[in-house]
Amino acid sequence: MSKFFRSKRAKRTFIRRGIALLALLFILCGFWAWRMVLASNFDIKETTYVYVDSKKDFNDLCSQLKDSASCKSLTTFKQLAYLIGYPEKMKTGRYAIEPGTGNLRLLKNLIGGLQSPTRITFNNIRLKSDLAQRLDDQLMVSKEEMLTLFNDSASCAALGFSPETIQAMFIPNTYEVYWDITPDNLMKRIQKEYKAFWNEDRLAKASKAGLTPIQVSILASIVEEETAKADEMGMVAGLYLNRLHINMPLQADPTVKFAVGDVTLKRILFEHLQVDSPYNTYKHTGLPPGPIRVPSIGGINSVLNHNQHDYIYMCAKEDFSGRHNFASTLAEHAKNANKYRAELNRRQIK
Repeated sequence: MSKFFRSKRAKRTFIRRGIALLALLFILCGFWAWRMVLASNFDIKETTYVYVDSKKDFNDLCSQLKDSASCKSLTTFKQLAYLIGYPEKMKTGRYAIEPGTGNLRLLKNLIGGLQSPTRITFNNIRLKSDLAQRLDDQLMVSKEEMLTLFNDSASCAALGFSPETIQAMFIPNTYEVYWDITPDNLMKRIQKEYKAFWNEDRLAKASKAGLTPIQVSILASIVEEETAKADEMGMVAGLYLNRLHINMPLQADPTVKFAVGDVTLKRILFEHLQVDSPYNTYKHTGLPPGPIRVPSIGGINSVLNHNQHDYIYMCAKEDFSGRHNFASTLAEHAKNANKYRAELNRRQIK
């Protein structure tokens, strides 16, 4: 075989190998691009969420993706993120990662700020600091930011409340908001829900009882602290309303505990009754300046739908069941009080 034909054959072999190599490189690049852009990159069986706040950087997000979303390849995620310039476009929020999600789909959501809303609740709250902490636990807002708003007279007044009554605006329920909602917008959202809660029917019932919505919440907070028995709340609410209508001091032990700053008190002593506080309803007639807890919807309804009766006295039952003995006269109440006091002494509760 001549050198010419050997050279020609070698050249064809070289070209075929070159084409095969290019095809292989094309396939590898295509596979890498598919893996980087479209392939599922998170080993999860249910929707997972990552959180981006103003303090988190790209590396923090990557750590979340690894720890919380079981990211299969941070390398491909980072490569695509840098390729489209995401690290310079980070937006706060709570972002969902569903099973089968690829890098491009997640990055589109992250860049566009297409976050998933979150549901917040704040049940069984006593103090403003407790409420602020509960919101801090569920949202990007901080406890300090919320307490500043709760205690700012101008901010509260703009919403129709005061620092003493602002807790009444928070109707315990489940609300859907964006995780990175600002403190101001959160307050406006809660105010909107408050106005929706106080519909014509509830407003009419409050008016019939001689109370404003805020006063209903204040009384409901006392009722809920007085009894944990749902079927007794209407009775207690009716009793306190009877006292209010005859300008008789409420003499509610829970308000004294609030004034003293110790809700764990098991026995109210004379020294506790002397505390100088507008929340001490033994010293001051009428309702205290604000709620002593965030009342539940059940507590509010117990005031709006209170029992009609002529009781103006009550005392905890001596069986420590958490229920009360009710009375219409002071003499009858004295008998009930003596039975309860005797049981306190017998159990050596001081």
